[in-house]
Amino acid sequence: MTTLAVEIRPVNAVNVEVTEESLSVDLNDGGTILAPLAWFPRLLHGTQAERNNWRFIAGGEGIHWPDLDEDIRIENILSGKPSREGQRSFQQWLDKRRGNNQ
Repeated sequence: MTTLAVEIRPVNAVNVEVTEESLSVDLNDGGTILAPLAWFPRLLHGTQAERNNWRFIAGGEGIHWPDLDEDIRIENILSGKPSREGQRSFQQWLDKRRGNNQ
């Protein structure tokens, strides 16, 4: 009987760039992933300055945007998973940004 040993190495972010249309993440394995900004409504509705203010979390397993209160896991982008924030939660966030604290 043979045994197959597979080494799984985590893929982490090493650089991030956000444009008006996309989120681009460079990975520690040399690859780059690109996702449409439409997948992440908070980034889509943020200013360029807010989008540029990010930091890595969990050693590069995720990215945090403090001005937008947004966290995105690299694993989710790799899996093709857009934001799962509910419409109600997003609308409350948007209203707060607009100064409509209802």
